Amino acid sequence: MKTSNFFRIALVAASLTFMFACKKDNSSSSSTPSTTNLQTSSDDQAMASNENEAVSNDATAALTVSPSISGASINETGKPGGSVLGGGDSAGICDATIAFDTTSSTKTVTITYNGTNCWGNRTRTGTVVISVPKGVHWADKGATVSISIENLKITRVRDGKSIVINGTKTITNKSGGLLINLATLPSITYDLSDTLSIAFDNGSLRTWNASKERVFTYSNGIVITTTGTHSDGTNSDIAEWGTNRFGVSYSSRITAPKVIEQSCDFRLVSGQNTITSGDKFTAVITYGLDANGIPVTSCPTGNFYANVAWTYLPTGKTGSFLVQY
Repeated sequence: MKTSNFFRIALVAASLTFMFACKKDNSSSSSTPSTTNLQTSSDDQAMASNENEAVSNDATAALTVSPSISGASINETGKPGGSVLGGGDSAGICDATIAFDTTSSTKTVTITYNGTNCWGNRTRTGTVVISVPKGVHWADKGATVSISIENLKITRVRDGKSIVINGTKTITNKSGGLLINLATLPSITYDLSDTLSIAFDNGSLRTWNASKERVFTYSNGIVITTTGTHSDGTNSDIAEWGTNRFGVSYSSRITAPKVIEQSCDFRLVSGQNTITSGDKFTAVITYGLDANGIPVTSCPTGNFYANVAWTYLPTGKTGSFLVQY
């Protein structure tokens, strides 16, 4: 297994940025209220979700670098301070430096972002601090780490759009084990939860809460399956919820598991989100499509697309548009 490529390539999948490819609308010629806001919110959702996953991937990579934090043997990591994930103490994160404090009662890993990523599609500045309790190793079953995100600014190169993330994340190694050993294990499962604030260019804010499970398996490469785990009393598959930049409440369910495959360059190959907002819109986002909106049956050399099908509940008006990723 070429684990050394995992987090380099996974960052591509995790930091995918959506652009609107086309739009079709079967409503009347009069504008349905807030459809423009819906498109903006959909783009916000995609960018925030992908960058949030990128931080989780970076954190997981960094936790594996130091044997005293990961609990891996020197034989597994290659050497003290090294990593089979590649990049030595950088854990393969090309737009950041990593510092370790393994002597304090609470061990810390500090990721400092400092510029453009390997693919040149976005820049990041800011700091992420991972805290590991005394006596805990990341390989342990039930190991839980807390992550503080401090003024993490991400700017998209193609259009200059930026977001600034602050808040906390928690990741639990529910099953135990390290991804460097995944090929010899049935699976590895992480639980993730977030409480974040996301600021946009115009000063507006989005509140972001998340609760997810990520299951890693090995089948012709690594396969990552993500589901939502929060319940509102009616639905138990909610992945994210909060208020968007317009002050409107929303919840996003994962209504078909979201799957990323190493055999397809760690890209999102299938899955579905269903988003409900307080302004009476619902939107179903279906991933793994081609430019015509047809499900892809083999890994494409070009882009995947996702279809966003929306309904304005008070009038029953509907529409859809494709986004590229």
